[in-house]
Amino acid sequence: CVCVFNQTVHDCRIYCLKIQCSEEYPDKPPVVRFVSRVNMSCVDKNNGMVDSKAFSVLRQWTRNYSMETILSELRREMNSQTNRKLPQPPEGSEF
Repeated sequence: CVCVFNQTVHDCRIYCLKIQCSEEYPDKPPVVRFVSRVNMSCVDKNNGMVDSKAFSVLRQWTRNYSMETILSELRREMNSQTNRKLPQPPEGSEF
């Protein structure tokens, strides 16, 4: 789960997500999907999948990255100009 505190629409919300690693991890990036509904530019609004083309960590994946890198960058993305003011689904709603 990711918790965000930075005076954004994400303040004090807890978002749950799933990270699935294939046998090729850490050479290939994992698949990341939000379970909690969230409105972000890099998340598919229909199924919660994080778009690897729109999320730089997955797009530029190296084996030096970790799950912690993904979570930190998702939190940073939530605080970005693009996402910090987007209206959010009701808290507790899921895909």
